[in-house]
Amino acid sequence: MELRRNAFKAAIQKGERQIGFWSQMSDLAGIEMLAAAGFDWLMIDTEHSPTNAVSVLPLLHAASAYPVSTVVRPGSVDVAEIKKLLDNGVQTLLVPYVQNAEEARLAAAAVAYPPTGIRGVAGLTRASRYGAIPDYFVHAREDVCLIVQIETLSAVAELEEICAVPGVDAVFVGPADLAASLGYVGQPGHPEVRAAVKDAVRRIRAAGKPAGFLSPDPQYAAEVAEAGATFVAVGIDVHILRQGAMALVKHWKA
Repeated sequence: MELRRNAFKAAIQKGERQIGFWSQMSDLAGIEMLAAAGFDWLMIDTEHSPTNAVSVLPLLHAASAYPVSTVVRPGSVDVAEIKKLLDNGVQTLLVPYVQNAEEARLAAAAVAYPPTGIRGVAGLTRASRYGAIPDYFVHAREDVCLIVQIETLSAVAELEEICAVPGVDAVFVGPADLAASLGYVGQPGHPEVRAAVKDAVRRIRAAGKPAGFLSPDPQYAAEVAEAGATFVAVGIDVHILRQGAMALVKHWKA
C-alpha cells in the first residue's frame, strides 16, 4: 500500500488556486454534503467548535469518499493534539495563532519525526494504514502540509521570519483576530484590516510561500485573491445556514 498523496499541498506549491469552505459544525451528513459540493478543500475547525482530535475522525471518514482535500485546524500549537490529528490521518494542518518564528518552529517540529522533529512514533495508526504502508516514517513528512496562521500584530511584524522557518509550507492570514489586534474587534472587513491583510498576503508571496485567507464576503475574498492568495475559503457552514434561515423567516413573516 502506498502513502496517500496530498493533492492540496501539490496544488498550492505549483501556485494553483484552491477554493475552499470552512466547517464549524460537527455533523457527519453536513460534512459529506460539503465534501461532495465541488470545493478543492474543506477546513474542519476544532479551534472554535465542539470538534476535537477524537471526534474529527468520523468527519474525515465522511469526506473521504469525495475528491476534496481536508484541512484540520487544531486548537493551538499543541504538540500532543497535533500528534493525535496526524495519527488519525490528517495530512494538512492549519495551526492557529502562531505569533512568532519560535512558535512556527515548534509547529514544524510537531509534524516531523525525529531527528528533524518531535512527532511521536506509533506504528499502528490510521495514518500508516495500520502499518500497511512500507517506510511510512521515512516519507510521511513529504505529504504533510503545515499551514501556520498569523492573526496578530506581533505575527505580522515577524512575518518574513515566520515564512523562513524550515517546515512551514504555507501561511494563512486570519482576519478576525487580526482585526481585534488592530483595534477593530468584530470588524474584519474594516478598511485598515483589509489593507493589512492584503499587505500580509503580498509579503507572504514575496517570501516564496503560498498564502491563504477566509471570508464569506465575496468581494473581500476576491480582493485578497487578487493580492495573491493561493488558497481561499469563501464560505462558512454556520454563516450560510443562519443567513438562509433568516432569509426564510423574513420572507414568510413579511
